[in-house]
Amino acid sequence: MDDNTRTAIEAAVFRRLVDHLRERTDVQNIDLMNLAGFCRNCLSKWYSAAADDRGVPIDYDAAREIVYGMPYQTWKQQNQTPATPAQLEQYRSAAASAE
Repeated sequence: MDDNTRTAIEAAVFRRLVDHLRERTDVQNIDLMNLAGFCRNCLSKWYSAAADDRGVPIDYDAAREIVYGMPYQTWKQQNQTPATPAQLEQYRSAAASAE
């Protein structure tokens, strides 16, 4: 597979992942962090960093809007639920073991 084809496939997969996460607003970021070690905010940071690596100025908030499909605060108000004590404990345990 040539590099252009690989890049096009990877881009399509990324777009599908972002679309899927936009559709699955019931899946909270803390759940993603606890299960997979990354969340929508991580994708946003990676997007901004990749753009910066290529000299394209996209700040974190703009990258979050790309990933969330709307301003983050709007998504948060519409979709984010408070983390449960169990979710927070799992997150803290994972963070502590990663240190």
